[in-house]
Amino acid sequence: MLLTIPDLLTKTQVAECRALLDQAEWVDGNVTSGHQSALAKNNMQIPEDSPIARKVGDFIQDALGQSPLFISAALPFKVFPPLFNRYAGGQAFGTHVDNAIRQLRGTNFRIRSDLSATLFLSEPEDYDGGVLTIEDTFGTQAVKLPAGSMVLYPSSSLHHVTPVMRGARVSSFFWMQSMVRDDAHRTLLFQLDRAVQALTTDRGGRDAEVISLTGVYHNLLRMWADS
Repeated sequence: MLLTIPDLLTKTQVAECRALLDQAEWVDGNVTSGHQSALAKNNMQIPEDSPIARKVGDFIQDALGQSPLFISAALPFKVFPPLFNRYAGGQAFGTHVDNAIRQLRGTNFRIRSDLSATLFLSEPEDYDGGVLTIEDTFGTQAVKLPAGSMVLYPSSSLHHVTPVMRGARVSSFFWMQSMVRDDAHRTLLFQLDRAVQALTTDRGGRDAEVISLTGVYHNLLRMWADS
């Protein structure tokens, strides 16, 4: 499943994040690449241990925790601390698949990457190119979102970023380990949860069918969740 989460951050919050990120040190993006990605990757990143990256990353994680849409879709167990990249002057990222295991440098924190996310921090009219193109069972999707919006997709998907030929594309990217590792199971749970929420709004939480479907949701989650 590919899902767009609009307005995870407000425009004011994006501006505050960018004011901090624009002051940070940017280095070769291959500092976080695996072997395959290093052959395809050409961008700049803020080092993982940068105090600015950690501060803005914590802010983004707080926003994720307040997003019912994100929680319903991802069912997150662990979230890798957000990282930040920038593309400009023809930089791009060729077709690749994200590493299955991500470990935070210098720590024991490790996740299985079930889901990948890109949070856009530049407005689409501020740069040419920089389209995130994702290929999976849902077809090929071209994603270029307003600043503050995020796309969530399976980490097993092939994806690439087209060259940025004007301006600069700044974004945050990170991975999640879901409580439900199978994408098809997560998709069914998400669809069921959205339907239950809609019925609850329409009929109220004490409606017999709403209660029954809520039980089905939690029993499926109990069956499929790792923890």
